[in-house]
Amino acid sequence: MNSNRSQSNNPRPGQRRRLPRYPTIEDAVGRTPLVALQRIGEPDNRARGNVVLAKLEGHNPAGSVKDRPALSMIRRAEERGEIRPGDTLIEATSGNTGIALAMAAAIRGYRMVLIMPEDLSIERAQTMKAFGAELILTPKSGGMEYARDLAEKMQREGKGKVLDQFANPDNPRIHYETTGPEIWAQTRGRITHFVSAMGTTGTITGVSRFLKEKNPAIRVIGAQPSEGSRIPGIRKWPPEYLPKIYDPAGVDELVYVSQADAEAMCRRLAREEGIFAGISAAGACWVAQQVAAQVDNATIVFVVCDRGDRYLSTGVFPA
Repeated sequence: MNSNRSQSNNPRPGQRRRLPRYPTIEDAVGRTPLVALQRIGEPDNRARGNVVLAKLEGHNPAGSVKDRPALSMIRRAEERGEIRPGDTLIEATSGNTGIALAMAAAIRGYRMVLIMPEDLSIERAQTMKAFGAELILTPKSGGMEYARDLAEKMQREGKGKVLDQFANPDNPRIHYETTGPEIWAQTRGRITHFVSAMGTTGTITGVSRFLKEKNPAIRVIGAQPSEGSRIPGIRKWPPEYLPKIYDPAGVDELVYVSQADAEAMCRRLAREEGIFAGISAAGACWVAQQVAAQVDNATIVFVVCDRGDRYLSTGVFPA
């Protein structure tokens, strides 16, 4: 037996050794941990029979939940023959999608041009450039709306292909295919409430669709910024810019979180739970705690959409 194994691993002269297939960086996207909060909200949650669970999407290789749709949009566009390696891709982004697309473009061989408002964190811009993306900064006053308009203008001028995370069905599709099933399996079907920050709305739309097919009684709650709050990754869009992928029928309730509450929860997650999360993730956690205070015997899942290290320059964490 040992002799046969030795012969198979050592081919005869002139033969090429058969190599096993090892995972690539693409295989590291998804299958992220789901962990229970141990201190925030306790002992009240325990007294009510509630558990609050955090889906740690920062464990994806480029550090956010956006790794899933970034690869999905590129792969599916390739399958449809819309793009091929060497082409130029363009996207307007507030950060996480841009980082994920920069990684995906590096993996699959595309030139990536990202358009981002100038007031977003320097860590995000530096990370995009590290993956080889070209960055166009737009005026703070124009917000994401101006960045989206510029991306469309560049596409009309023939400067590249816009994947358009806001209207591309391959964005929520990957959450229907992966994120939702993971949460269902990790909670053994016990989930009663799902909370997600709302930016492009791809996560909440895709996960909601899957979970409600499994159990229509599951409540889906969207975290939105309160009036005057600027929380990276959470947006309340003007009607004309509302993402086309958004399905309001899949969201049972909107809860508004202030910038101050989101930032305070960001620090609490790090100090009390050891979860180094971004500000929008902390906003979703704050909403999850509001839900937990009103229900009993619930299994509440919220999405930790990214990591806190890309917010260090914002001052949310004390120096």
